[in-house]
Amino acid sequence: MTPFKDPAVEAVFNTFPDDVREGLLLLREQIFTVAKTSKTVTPITEALRWGQPAYLSKTGSTLRLGIPKTGGFAIYAHCQTTIMSDFVRMFPEGFKVEGNRAIHFANQHEIDTDKLHFLISRAQTYKL
Repeated sequence: MTPFKDPAVEAVFNTFPDDVREGLLLLREQIFTVAKTSKTVTPITEALRWGQPAYLSKTGSTLRLGIPKTGGFAIYAHCQTTIMSDFVRMFPEGFKVEGNRAIHFANQHEIDTDKLHFLISRAQTYKL
């Protein structure tokens, strides 16, 4: 697992319920893995935005992780980008999508890292 550099982000992760934290940590690790395997993504900065863990790069658009009001956990993309709509066009089935904003998960077993690789990579290279 990628170590936390920002103690505030780590503290937020520690407040999540165990089942949610496991899923969010898996998404977090996927974000760092995709960035490490890309030749074009600038280093990822992990910070808090709106109280949620956020992942920023100079080549891309911010991704956030959090708990939606409906429960479970989610990965959020900037709603004024085409990141989510591009993802839904590629993978129209199998995901609980909230508009042009988020993918919701009930548990970590719903995470398809192969398909999410596309979403994360698209976000990390959105400005290129």
